[in-house]
Amino acid sequence: MDYDIKKGHASLLEGDGLRGILEEVFGSVKEKEGSLVTSYGALSSIEAKLLSKNTLMVYTTSNPDVDDNIASETIRRYNTFLERATGFNSKQRRDRLQKKAKDGKL
Repeated sequence: MDYDIKKGHASLLEGDGLRGILEEVFGSVKEKEGSLVTSYGALSSIEAKLLSKNTLMVYTTSNPDVDDNIASETIRRYNTFLERATGFNSKQRRDRLQKKAKDGKL
């Protein structure tokens, strides 16, 4: 999934900025083929890469065989990561995705 980044927010992700956010939210991070890779709880893989100053690519692989408490905490942390990385909260991200879908840009 590609996420829009708030104007001017990409400077916080450059260098080791994105890595720092991933480490703070999820723990240890590895670099693999130009992407940053980690895992946490119900997400067996989280791969993130800054594509441009206005686009963040994030691919996830879910593990459905986890306790409900772990799943809830995983969702909370994932939303925290996306908000810190994109500058948009969950409602703003939803609204932007709906607009893209309506405009046929997805």
